[in-house]
Amino acid sequence: MPDAMMMTVTRVLAGTLIAVVLAACGTHGKPRQFNLAGYSAAYKNGHADGCKSVSGSMHRDSQRYKSDADYMMGWNDGHSVCK
Repeated sequence: MPDAMMMTVTRVLAGTLIAVVLAACGTHGKPRQFNLAGYSAAYKNGHADGCKSVSGSMHRDSQRYKSDADYMMGWNDGHSVCK
């Protein structure tokens, strides 16, 4: 294969790779959706609060976090997966 053709193929592949990487970053503004069917209401509330906490300010019902295992587990999972 001639050098000019090899350079063209390399550039096309590099451009494609860059496009794929940038496309993967394009989901920032879109809120993530999770299938939480089958989980308790407390878990769902905790999950939502945990996700909200990732944006900078803590959003957690401290009393409920200490006393409700489902809320605590949901909060921890939501916070972890939304990071």
